[in-house]
Amino acid sequence: MYIVVEGEDPGFDIFVNGHALARNEDSLERLAERLSVPALLEFFSADLNSMALLLDQGAGNLEWTETLPQPQWFKPEDGLRTIRAISDFLVMSPVALGSDTEAVSRELREYETVLRKTSLHGLRWHLAVSWR
Repeated sequence: MYIVVEGEDPGFDIFVNGHALARNEDSLERLAERLSVPALLEFFSADLNSMALLLDQGAGNLEWTETLPQPQWFKPEDGLRTIRAISDFLVMSPVALGSDTEAVSRELREYETVLRKTSLHGLRWHLAVSWR
């Protein structure tokens, strides 16, 4: 799972490593529900660039991209609310995700950094998924 920021070049590095988050998505979704915040995948949206990447990886077909809805964009503050709630919980329960807790916490910090910068630049964002 990775962050896409609205526009061609936001002017800052948006790279995040979402491997641990993707591996633990089911547990994180249940945790988000328990914490009364939106799950990370609620911020998923598909844009033409991310769908082109999926096509390059062999998923789907070109006709599929012609029927895509417009991408949804979210306020960074909404994502930050989820990320901070989950991060705070993991600080209080450091074994909540077993051996992946530290990796998930690290990736949540990366997401938080990018979303804070996104907010400072007045931009919006969404999550995309790569199956590589």
